[in-house]
Amino acid sequence: MLRHVFNKRLKYQKQNVEDKQNDIPSTIYTDIHANLDNIKRILNAPSDLIQRIFTIGDSEKKCAIVCIDGLVDKDMINDQLIRNIQLGMQTAKKEVPASGDEIMKKLKNEVLSTYELKMADTLDDVMLAILSGDTALFIHGTDKVLLVGSKGWDSRGIDEPQTESLVRGPREGFTENIRTNTMLVRRQVRDPNLRLESSKVGRRSKRDLVVCYVEGIVHPDIVAEVKRRLKTIDIDEVAESGTIEQWIEDSSLSPFPQVLHTERPDKVANAILQGKVAILLDGTPFALIAPITFVSLFQSPEDYYERWIIGSLLRMLRYVAASFAVFLPALYIALVSFHQGMIPSKLAFSIAGAREGVPFPAIIEALMMEATLELLREAGIRLPKPIGQTIGIVGGLVIGEAAVQAGIVSPVMIVAVAVTAISSFAIPSYGAGIAFRILRFGTMLAAGIFGLYGIILIYIMINIHITRLKSFGIPYSTPFAPTFYRDWKDLVIRAPITVMSKRPQYMQTGDDTRIGKGDGSS
Repeated sequence: MLRHVFNKRLKYQKQNVEDKQNDIPSTIYTDIHANLDNIKRILNAPSDLIQRIFTIGDSEKKCAIVCIDGLVDKDMINDQLIRNIQLGMQTAKKEVPASGDEIMKKLKNEVLSTYELKMADTLDDVMLAILSGDTALFIHGTDKVLLVGSKGWDSRGIDEPQTESLVRGPREGFTENIRTNTMLVRRQVRDPNLRLESSKVGRRSKRDLVVCYVEGIVHPDIVAEVKRRLKTIDIDEVAESGTIEQWIEDSSLSPFPQVLHTERPDKVANAILQGKVAILLDGTPFALIAPITFVSLFQSPEDYYERWIIGSLLRMLRYVAASFAVFLPALYIALVSFHQGMIPSKLAFSIAGAREGVPFPAIIEALMMEATLELLREAGIRLPKPIGQTIGIVGGLVIGEAAVQAGIVSPVMIVAVAVTAISSFAIPSYGAGIAFRILRFGTMLAAGIFGLYGIILIYIMINIHITRLKSFGIPYSTPFAPTFYRDWKDLVIRAPITVMSKRPQYMQTGDDTRIGKGDGSS
């Protein structure tokens, strides 16, 4: 009975909303009072809605401005809009035309000094502009509206990226303002072939989205595929670029990220100059890069800022760290539980002495410590920064020492877990680090059941998955399989800059020459 009443009430409320939406006209009237009333009805007369009616110059012709307080630059509206309309025509001794259309034309071409002006002829376009921070100018006697760019909300300044710190490199990071982000990209890539294509995403949020690529370098099919997937986004709110990433990725069941996110403009610039596509979203400092490969997860901008020997050593260290992050606890479990004969005698005696009195098998011991480590890591992120750092360091030391003293775990396990945790932080991509942490638990369970055979089985399954995975049509295992030997110069070992004269071959770029005069249009 209650369910029937609830469904009936929900249906009634939904019908009321639809009726209210149908009652609101989408046309613009020549009477400014009717237009202002419609806007009030659509927005339900909010307290931050600003509507002001005033005369043009010394005439009796009326006009009105509509904007949202907090989204606009008030000084710009007062000085460049209202002041010019009221005093500009009078000071210049310009006669106010009788027709509303002529007044609109004269204001646009001769009076208003702002650079961002455009016309609108539907109320839907006007509402979208107002809610985006623009100001709508209505003039009595015309069914056209002049939209004035007046965005001026408070935003965060350009700071150093929080998630991708470098020792050597630019200290600039993206912000939540998309115009600031496009400016940072243009500062890095001053090529006239750079394309920044804007659109709206989200049925209700209508966030600004920009697709960045360099025409003449990127393969047209990649751009077309990115645009096609973006057009399929049909959701009320796109609050962060992670929503777009989840919508457009090839496989949602894979633990590996198929779209790279970054806060660094230099990383985006390097990617689009390699023939990739970047996606910027208003309201988030994280840009998306597509397509990517498994190798992209280990590449850092600092690899190219340092000399090639240093960059190569750092990159090899990341591959070793990824191996430790996935397989080190599993290897310890397999050797201690099944393959004690493979351990050197002195080390075996040391491990046996350390494990004396531990009541749990190695697999339970490892799972407990890894779960505790994940809890500490999550708590350190969610707490305020000063407290989070203290909890992470002190909590790990206290819990580890207490667990050893209580005889719950062995000191060797604490060492293995600590090395594993440090190794997971050495990977530049945060999403890849989470993927390796997920795989770690799978390898631990396989090692606890089958020993080394389980580790080998998991390793084979991971490789099969990587070779079958794709990112926007590009095989994830490229350039290993399919093999592109030319791209091995920027694989595990980063060759000298003077040797890497070509762009990645697997991207099939239009102009593949990076050094010297190419045959392309860029």
